Amino acid sequence: MSQVRAKFICNLIEESPSFYQKSVQLTAVTSGSDENKSFAKYTPAGNINLTISDDTQAAEFFVKDQEDFIDFTKAE
Repeated sequence: MSQVRAKFICNLIEESPSFYQKSVQLTAVTSGSDENKSFAKYTPAGNINLTISDDTQAAEFFVKDQEDFIDFTKAE
């Protein structure tokens, strides 16, 4: 297996203007639809915490309560 796909939801975005960054907290999706329940079979729990610089495109990507796919691929 070379890749695993999980679905996470953005639970929290905290702005840190004095440091020109934001913190983003994501948790594994486990309910809400049949698709989400299927993801929960493979990733029943999980947390991802990111710190993102404000001056990057990534700073605007995450939206609170939005679900996103996370793909894990082996680094070679």
